[in-house]
Amino acid sequence: MADKPLMPKATAVWLVDNTSLSFEQIAEFCGLHPLEVKGIADEDVAKGIKGQDPVASGQLTREQIEAAEKNPKLRLKMAPPKYKIPPVKIKKAPRYTPVSKRQDKPDAVYWILRNHPEFGDADIIKLVGTTKATIQKIRERSHWNAPNIKAVDPVTLGLCSQLELDLAVTRVNQRRERQAKKAAKMGGTLKPVDDTLASAPADEHAADEE
Repeated sequence: MADKPLMPKATAVWLVDNTSLSFEQIAEFCGLHPLEVKGIADEDVAKGIKGQDPVASGQLTREQIEAAEKNPKLRLKMAPPKYKIPPVKIKKAPRYTPVSKRQDKPDAVYWILRNHPEFGDADIIKLVGTTKATIQKIRERSHWNAPNIKAVDPVTLGLCSQLELDLAVTRVNQRRERQAKKAAKMGGTLKPVDDTLASAPADEHAADEE
């Protein structure tokens, strides 16, 4: 909790040993029961715990302690932090797929490749939580279970929601439109990156047949 010391028992040990604060004052500040603080004073509780100085850590001021020692009814409050710690940005975890659903991923990937060839590998990975290697093997039909892979809607398989699929389609189409506009402004006739990559396997097969 933000209004309690980081190490409540260690702080209580220090306050018991170094101040004349009442058990109630220490207990309320540290988030402990008064009997627990009494146990610390009697050395029945928190044996072996080294005291943590709340003044040195900036959680209390010497003036607060002295004022509270003179007035048993006064309650201690956490001192405002000297430095504002920026919030830690939590990296989004990869999509988790239950074990029972993982065997369905190749079917979902195959469905996306057939029905949404505009999707890049990154789009498929983000939507159903597969790997680039798996996508490549399914695209080349070199997957170990290739004969049994059939195209099945990932929504039907429960790997994503219809809303997530629709948003992914919209996002990919918007990206392709931006690429097309950028190419038009440059006066070039280059194909979008997705089209170039999508046509690469076909070109390789044609070269093999020759």
